[in-house]
Amino acid sequence: MVIGMRQDFDGPLGRLSGPYLEPERNLAPYAVKAAESLGRFYPETESRTRTPYQRDRDRIIHSTAFRRLKHKTQVFVQDEGDHYRTRLTHSLEVAQIARSLSRVLQLDEDLAETVALAHDLGHTPFGHAGEDALNAVTASIGGFDHNAHALRLVTKLEHRYAQFDGLNLTWETLEGLVKHNGPLAPPHPGPIASFDRLWPLGLSTWPSLEAQLAALADDIAYVNHDLDDGLRAGLFRIDDLRKAPFAGAHTEAVLARFGELELGRFIGEMVRTLMSALVDDLLDETRRRIAAAAPKNAAEVRGQGDALAAFSPAMRDQVVALKKFLFVRMYRHERVMAAMNRAKSVVTALFEAFCKSPELLPPDWAKGCGAPGDAATAGVVRDYIAGMTDSFALSEYARIFHKHIALSAP
Repeated sequence: MVIGMRQDFDGPLGRLSGPYLEPERNLAPYAVKAAESLGRFYPETESRTRTPYQRDRDRIIHSTAFRRLKHKTQVFVQDEGDHYRTRLTHSLEVAQIARSLSRVLQLDEDLAETVALAHDLGHTPFGHAGEDALNAVTASIGGFDHNAHALRLVTKLEHRYAQFDGLNLTWETLEGLVKHNGPLAPPHPGPIASFDRLWPLGLSTWPSLEAQLAALADDIAYVNHDLDDGLRAGLFRIDDLRKAPFAGAHTEAVLARFGELELGRFIGEMVRTLMSALVDDLLDETRRRIAAAAPKNAAEVRGQGDALAAFSPAMRDQVVALKKFLFVRMYRHERVMAAMNRAKSVVTALFEAFCKSPELLPPDWAKGCGAPGDAATAGVVRDYIAGMTDSFALSEYARIFHKHIALSAP
């Protein structure tokens, strides 16, 4: 793999070194270095004004898959209201946290941001309910995994360039996308196994520290914004949070300092202190682990027997307990479950209809199908449904079955 012809010249943006503008950075020895990237599957001359990871970030932001996240469910379906998180707003929040953490630890901020922006690209419509339904109906052809589908999107399904399928992202971005949550044990989902045979991603090792931080930024973002969304939706009240693990102490501290506040101000203060506690703990524990391991480069980070980015054991236990609270009080709330069950029925009905009658698919999708009901057709239908937004899935349901279905309670 090549990055491009190396040149040095003075330009309007300052001194350009190599094929891209190399910012003045003081990166840690164990940070991923853009100049040492393993490159792209299809060799390209790199940009003179952006590092490879900045270019990856921009390709993700301009992709169709990223735009579709605007209308994909995080917890609340699209007809519940405009102020709840979607996959897009969640991804932006994760990217902000990942970039800030990386800056403090002298890592490559652009790579961390890129992995964070890409981490949810493979999600179906209707959140985890949609994924569960699609996984169930495709069991005979290997099921569905959103992480594997994200890889398929950026290496195959995005059609933006004349010379190749996908976005042709760097090896480091693809590695972070596939295994930001840690090493992958076999058997690997089909798209991951297939791509790894073409270009090995080191599936049995840890990813870069930048990718590890993106995964933890995901945890920080979603526990905080789910508390925010849950309160605004009335799934639980401030008094309920007094008894919640971890969040209870922060709730009491905000009330003790300010007294009764309007809901928006209370949420802002509570989330601010909660997020700061998580970030501070993560930075302290990660620094401690880095000091103990003393990695000399990014390769030694990948070769560790455990993650170097982590919460302390005590904080990890508190986060787990808070997630359990949210699971019971929010994700399994009868209002959320009713909408998700209706969403599952939509995904199941669409899959069965398209597999039975592939001619219902758009022509450019139908041409990839085999006979009705065979594995090739099921694979095309799986990809088609996975790419749908909530609103498009509902409109396709109405087109095929000639009736509308409302997901949220009347």
